[in-house]
Amino acid sequence: MADYEKLPLVQQHGAAFNDPNGSARRPRTTHRGLIMTVFALIAGYSLLVHSKDYLRDLVPGESQSAEARCPQVEPLLPVRQTDSLSELEQYLDSGKFRNETIARLSGAVQVPSESYDDLGPVGEDKRWDTMYDVAAYLKKTFPLVHSKLQLEKVNTHGLLYTWAGSDTSLKPTVLMAHQDVVPVAASTVNQWTHPPYSGFYDGKYIWGRGSSDCKNTLIGILESVELLLDAGFEPKRTFILSFGFDEESSGNQGAGHLGEALLERYGENGVALIVDEGSAIMPFWGSYFATPGVVEKGYMDVDVIVRMPGGHSSVPPAHTGIGVMSEFIALVENNRYEPHFDSENPFLQALQCGAAYSPEFPPSWKKLLPTNKGGDRHKTEKLAHAVAASSDMLKYLFTTSVAVDIIGGGVKANALPERTTALINHRINIGSSSTDVKKHLTHLASKITQKYNLTLHAFDGEETPSSITLSLSKDPLEPAPVTPTEIDSLTPYAILSGTTRALYGEELYVSPGLMTGNTDTRYYWGVTKHIFRYAPGWDPEDEGGLGNIHTVDERISVLNHINVVKWYTMFVRNVDEAELS
Repeated sequence: MADYEKLPLVQQHGAAFNDPNGSARRPRTTHRGLIMTVFALIAGYSLLVHSKDYLRDLVPGESQSAEARCPQVEPLLPVRQTDSLSELEQYLDSGKFRNETIARLSGAVQVPSESYDDLGPVGEDKRWDTMYDVAAYLKKTFPLVHSKLQLEKVNTHGLLYTWAGSDTSLKPTVLMAHQDVVPVAASTVNQWTHPPYSGFYDGKYIWGRGSSDCKNTLIGILESVELLLDAGFEPKRTFILSFGFDEESSGNQGAGHLGEALLERYGENGVALIVDEGSAIMPFWGSYFATPGVVEKGYMDVDVIVRMPGGHSSVPPAHTGIGVMSEFIALVENNRYEPHFDSENPFLQALQCGAAYSPEFPPSWKKLLPTNKGGDRHKTEKLAHAVAASSDMLKYLFTTSVAVDIIGGGVKANALPERTTALINHRINIGSSSTDVKKHLTHLASKITQKYNLTLHAFDGEETPSSITLSLSKDPLEPAPVTPTEIDSLTPYAILSGTTRALYGEELYVSPGLMTGNTDTRYYWGVTKHIFRYAPGWDPEDEGGLGNIHTVDERISVLNHINVVKWYTMFVRNVDEAELS
């Protein structure tokens, strides 16, 4: 195994990620046992002191330093240590573990657990049966998990593992992943470098559908628990492993039932925190940032129906139903939503972090950043427009998106279309709502109906001849509640941040992030206020980081996957030691 493929589970204070070229980023050797314990206590104390300094800086109207506007948690290491846990840390750096974890993830990828948008109910649609193969593989691969944890199967294929802690007064922690994958289109199979369900390992990457979304997380969580069990670790806090099976097709049959089961078992806000798949560690403006998603944008599909009189195409009106629909679509696309930073949008915090720690952060943006708690609303809006103009990828972190994704109309070349349809997808900005989207579309549609003397049915459930109808085929999803990110103590966010910096070093910064897409956590909002969507694995040589998810040549580097296991192993121990209610 090459030197750059190895990374100690725990690094000394100030160490950074391994650099194969031997630069200053090379981590220093870590001592174990007592030295680790002493360092962990110091790190925890430093975190508290640093956090109190930050809180003191948050005075309305007072200017803060750039670092104060993006406080960083000190590396957080587990305090409790045994010989077996020390051996576990060393084992995670061994060639033996590397080979074993490659085989385990490869085997999981070889199970084609595809989920489709048109799947029927579990028990009726035979395409669900592939999930039996996933469960059988996990049972064979992780014997200690299946012998020592309680497994409840929810709606047949949802897997809910309970690792009971010794102190029932402590709220449990939930670790999530999903078993299903996006289908591979038959027309693209020949475009893959290695077959999509081969789990092929080429010396650096494991290839195949699900390797990075998100069987790496599924296997990584189970590997960490299996290894901790083998090391004799007995948690004080209960840990729940919750694995859905239809995240790629809305999650209502999998995570929907799992979320209900947890709510029924523990009650509202009865869980300490949740970690699910989400944002990766990525380069921004010349620095690396971990951006755990603390919120998700909302989701809303609007169906549009244009009804116009039919007739023979040899005597057409000036505008057919398709023409009217086209005009409405053009109006929608020419009247997009303005970028806007709501005060709760975490990307504004990410910009503060970029200004504090990134050498390539644009100076013009830095001048527009708020420098105190109240801020200057006018400057913030100018900042939103400036950042939005730089990149669509960044713009949609603080702008409601609009995408016309489906259109249909007409049945014959010589017959005027009587019913033309379209679907417009929206991802709703933080601080906005489905009501805002409805008002916006209703206003635009009214211009078309007035112009062509049509009736407007705006979300009233009706459809009549000579009309435009706006409707919802399913309930919209509002933007998620924002997870607290205070670090005034060992909060859930502080533990996640401290674990990340303990693993990767202090040249990696942590900032709250958000998800433009949606995860299974949408069904868990009631059980906790602390939800993180996060991909904790990292390989700095793999700049893309996302591993071609949802497309040809999906893959993950072995170093990335090993770091997933390391992170969860450390995180479980850190959470178990924390004084969380």
